[in-house]
Amino acid sequence: MSDTEFPLVQFLREGMDPVAELARIRAEKPVYPLHVQGDSTIWFVTRYEDVRAVLGDADRFSNHFANITAATEGKHNTEEDPGGLGFRDPPEHTRLRKMLTPEFTVRKMRRLEPRIEQIVNERLDEIEKAGPPADLVESFALPIPSLVVCELLGVPYAERAEFLKLSTDRFDFSGGPEASLQAINDSMAYLTELVKRERSNPGDGLLGSLIREHGDEISDRELASLADGMLTGGHDTTTSMLALGTLWLLQHPEQLARVRDQEDYVAPMVEELLRYMTVVQVAFPRFAKEDLVLAGQPIKKGEMVLCSLIGANRDPALGPDMDEVKPGREGPSHLAFGHGIHHCIGAPLARLELKIAFPALLRRFPGLRLAVPEEEIAYRPLSIVYGLTSLPVTW
Repeated sequence: MSDTEFPLVQFLREGMDPVAELARIRAEKPVYPLHVQGDSTIWFVTRYEDVRAVLGDADRFSNHFANITAATEGKHNTEEDPGGLGFRDPPEHTRLRKMLTPEFTVRKMRRLEPRIEQIVNERLDEIEKAGPPADLVESFALPIPSLVVCELLGVPYAERAEFLKLSTDRFDFSGGPEASLQAINDSMAYLTELVKRERSNPGDGLLGSLIREHGDEISDRELASLADGMLTGGHDTTTSMLALGTLWLLQHPEQLARVRDQEDYVAPMVEELLRYMTVVQVAFPRFAKEDLVLAGQPIKKGEMVLCSLIGANRDPALGPDMDEVKPGREGPSHLAFGHGIHHCIGAPLARLELKIAFPALLRRFPGLRLAVPEEEIAYRPLSIVYGLTSLPVTW
């Protein structure tokens, strides 16, 4: 196996499972030289223990966006910096996360729960009204997270159709990278304008709350970047989980019936599906702050480390049958939401959406089934966030 033989292995799957080469790399060379250029190497980390160690060590590994631009362009262009939490190190990250954390408490999630239930039921009403067949990606999995993010941020009701289009366009790559980048720019322009309006008249959403509590401590750009991070982190990932999770349940009727009929079975099933799917396949890149050794492999200061979340979550060291779905599985917590200081802050919201949406869908349409043969289901190729391009169903 040469040093550059499998540069895309971190994005490849066969259906819902990682390709066999990922397991081979994890067993033979768990800190793998994914790409070698000159004196620098990109290291691919695949074992649970090692991935958890990297993600949990903010003292020796950096997330900052400047590392990426320095590695690719030799400079840091602040205009291209997306901001938000994902590409920040302490103390910036610490300051911003401390502001956001109170917005994702159990109490805040309970306040959102009735509205999420309403959003889900409204989408189901629309699907039922239109009649079969339906594409559940387009009619269910895409709009629900977008509308929930609207509710979270405080997007005015009259603007939600526009916001829904902006949020879905940015993840539509059919028009090529330029169209996707334009959609991101349009989204940031809208969010920046929304922040300005919230400054003058703070509402009840997350932006209004942050302005009331921390108005003098946070800039408009930081607020817009945090809002964009909520959209990026809370939209595409939940969309993929809704689509893939529904497909898996349709493929396993006995488990589907338990999710539909047993309320206490929903949460453990959601947790296990999160681990099994691990829709975010690779964590944000880390960069070594110093020369170090990881699992016996020397890594130089400045070299990039890519952590395979799907590789870690399927690691057989965690227990038996990790390539199967077994709700209530015992063992270490999964890494689908990351680990350490960059653990996904919106994880409680994502879990709540999934726990509401899956049983609601299955109860509304007890005869739900695929409208095409399983082999015709199209998965996203080479995507950081794995998912389906469509999910045709009937009932």
